[in-house]
Amino acid sequence: MYRILISYDLIRPNKDYQNLYDYLKRTGTWAKPLESVWIIKTDKTCEQVINEIEKHVDENDKVLAINISNDTITWLNLSQNVSDWLQN
Repeated sequence: MYRILISYDLIRPNKDYQNLYDYLKRTGTWAKPLESVWIIKTDKTCEQVINEIEKHVDENDKVLAINISNDTITWLNLSQNVSDWLQN
């Protein structure tokens, strides 16, 4: 199981990205610590996640996926729910 951090810049204003959000929620357990950042727990690799995200965004949107499974995580001022989720 991997923890994948996904950060994005969705360029097109007022576009409905609900399909992207629904995909991220279906991929595994998840947390949304910042406005344009999700962390998902999944069996999929970063490459698999990006390939699937590509179906839900425009060609000019920017998306970054980083496997943070073995890295040290530190945060400031995140909600208690997100802090608890990250620690577990």
